[in-house]
Parts: sequence; C-alpha cells; structure tokens
Amino acid sequence: MLRSALDGLYLLAGYLAGLFLIVIFLLMMGLSLGRGIGINIPAGDDLASWSMAAMAFLGLAHTFRSGEMIRVGLLTDRVQGRTRWLLEIFSLVIGLGFVGFFAWHAVQLTYDSWRFNDMAQGVLAIPLWIPQIGYATGLVILFIAFLDEFVHVLRGGDPRYEKPPATTAEEVVERAIQSGV
Repeated sequence: MLRSALDGLYLLAGYLAGLFLIVIFLLMMGLSLGRGIGINIPAGDDLASWSMAAMAFLGLAHTFRSGEMIRVGLLTDRVQGRTRWLLEIFSLVIGLGFVGFFAWHAVQLTYDSWRFNDMAQGVLAIPLWIPQIGYATGLVILFIAFLDEFVHVLRGGDPRYEKPPATTAEEVVERAIQSGV
C-alpha cells in the first residue's frame, strides 16, 4: 500500500514535470511565432522561466528512482558486500542531508513569500509563492524518495536507483544512445 502510494507520488511528479515541459514548449512557440506577426505574450519569459524551475525540480524524484540521475560510482563500483552496503548508506545519508537542507529552505522561502505577500516584479504581478510551489514541492518529493531508498537499503535491499550493469554489447549501445553519449 505505502509502496504503491510512493511510486505513484514519484510518477505523478514526473508527469507534472512533463506537463511543465509542454507548457514551456507552447510558451516558447507562442513567443517566437508571435514576434513575427506582432502578437506579444505578456510576461511570457517569466512564465517560461517559472515553468522551467518547476519542471526541473518536480522531475528530480522520478529521475532518481528511475536510475537516470547521474551517479559517479568510482568507489562503490569497485567494492562488494558489506563495504558496498556501508558506502551506499553513507551516500544516502549525505544525500538526505543535502536534499533535506535545500527542501527545508525552499519550503521556508515559499512560506515567507506567502506570509509577506511578496509579488513578482515583472509584467505579471502575481504572488511569488505560486511559482515557488513547484520548486519546493519537487525538493520535498526528492527528500521523500531519498528517505524511501535509505530505509530500503538499510533493511538490506539492493538500491533501486541503480541500474544493473549491461550484460550484452547491444545493451551497452542502447544505454549510450539513451543517455546521449
């Protein structure tokens, strides 16, 4: 039950990130085509930048859980057994610390913007807490994903954020193509 709820949360965040990507595309196309025919989208640049921040941060947890986040395994790939498990735990604790720090301050920033009624300074004067929600929510969901993985690995499970090594040459080529290498 909890597992499906967490996986659903990560998937929902990924879909929301994809939705913001579509919004960015539509805004950029509208801005580009509008210049040619004399139509202006007021605050289009602001909306696109806020959508970019929401897209980037909301996509973090899904990217982490899918094993697509960049991971440097210079040390962990060279060890096995209990030593590797300890390194994974250490890495997750460090990640929890950093992500927790940023999530806490992002939520605090959003709350302060709401409390002080901070307004955007651009063409479109909207409360700043509205575009900051995507940033703060994405970091909180990433923190939940890190905590979820930490508990899973602490209980002896294999890290779900790590893809197994490629076994065939075709799989190596396919992963290289997917990663853009």
